[in-house]
Amino acid sequence: MSDGHGPAPGASGAPDPSGAPGTSGARDTPSAPAPPGVPGAPGASGAPGAPGASGATGVPGATGAPGAFAAPGAGPAPQVPPGPWPPYDEAPAPQWPYAPSPYGARTPPPATHTGIIPLRPLGLGDILDGATKLIRSNRRSVLGLSAVAATLSALTQVLFMDPIDLSVLAQDPAGDQELASFGEPAPAFGSLLGDTLLSYGVEFVVITLLTGMLTAILGRAVFGGTMTVGEAWARTRGRVPTLFGLVFAVLLLVLVPLLLTMGLIAAIGAAGAGPATTALVGVLAVPALLAGLAFLTTRLALAPSIAVLERRGIAGSLRRSWQLVSGGFWRTLGILLLTWLIALLVGQVLGLPFVLAGTLVGALGDFPASQITATVLITVGVTVGAAIAHPLRAGVNGLLYADRRMRAEAFDLELQTAALEQRRQGREQPPSDDLWNPSLTPGLFAGQARPARGAS
Repeated sequence: MSDGHGPAPGASGAPDPSGAPGTSGARDTPSAPAPPGVPGAPGASGAPGAPGASGATGVPGATGAPGAFAAPGAGPAPQVPPGPWPPYDEAPAPQWPYAPSPYGARTPPPATHTGIIPLRPLGLGDILDGATKLIRSNRRSVLGLSAVAATLSALTQVLFMDPIDLSVLAQDPAGDQELASFGEPAPAFGSLLGDTLLSYGVEFVVITLLTGMLTAILGRAVFGGTMTVGEAWARTRGRVPTLFGLVFAVLLLVLVPLLLTMGLIAAIGAAGAGPATTALVGVLAVPALLAGLAFLTTRLALAPSIAVLERRGIAGSLRRSWQLVSGGFWRTLGILLLTWLIALLVGQVLGLPFVLAGTLVGALGDFPASQITATVLITVGVTVGAAIAHPLRAGVNGLLYADRRMRAEAFDLELQTAALEQRRQGREQPPSDDLWNPSLTPGLFAGQARPARGAS
């Protein structure tokens, strides 16, 4: 019997050891099929790849494999019983488009990433990382504008609110005379209020302009582009009236419920209600007022970014912000509060050394020069902290706007299409800044809501 790797003895036509003639040249009757699964039986074909007996009519397919057929003139092939079959080569497992995660779910593939953020709906880490990359990728423009804005804001506070007369230093640098302002009575309330309002007015103008210019820079940084200060101003200059109008509109919407609440508490007190009743009304009214203000400012927080990037008017920007935040209110509120806290901590940490040095100099010195030195050091500390805090908050606001458009309108598909087209053409310049304006570039995916991934 063959071992499955060659012909059986005596099947080649040569005499076998016993002297019996071989079978070469003889036409034997067709042999019966070999038992299934027994390869290489005499007169049958061997295992796949092994030759059968020479001169004999083999039985094709008689290797025990399913679907074998009998020799000509023989009956039907016996049914192959189920049994342990030889293992076949395993086919490679199908390749999933997503890589497996440790928890069994499939993670999405890496998104197109051409600038400061991946072009897909953003997580909290993406937004904060994108805001810091905005500062790093446009250092001169972002930090330069922020430093100028912070310096102007700090100087207005020093000049209008600090009681020290700076002219004393020029008249008496040695400090032999006392500062006149220290011996004079406190300024009138009206004068102090006027100086305070003037200081905050200047800061309001500076911060509003800074927010608009930083938003214009961010719109290009999303695609990896940079923008100079002159380009940012040219992009923002036509939107300045709208930006101021937005701030005044939001301020009016905030002041109206605030004044109504204060008037209600005052009216209850004037009507003869006891202190306990007035305090109870205040305890109930103040939290409701704060909740309402938080709701209102969050729903309108994206209006400056919309005014600059989509070139809309005051009413259109407010309405658009209200619509975009719808469905993602709590997430937007949480990110805004967290950003405010981070910006506050960063500003305090960066400005703390200067503030401590100024406080120490002011406490140890008894002459005007030391007081002025202390004021300068504290102003520098406030300026350094604000120069980082302002672009951080403006960057987060702009990226929140981009994230809400991606989730609500599948805007990331339009951004990816523009980025791929830029890469295909080999262009170094980013796509047009007008890509953010849906009225100028109504993309194929506009108006398509994103399903589960767009949930807040």
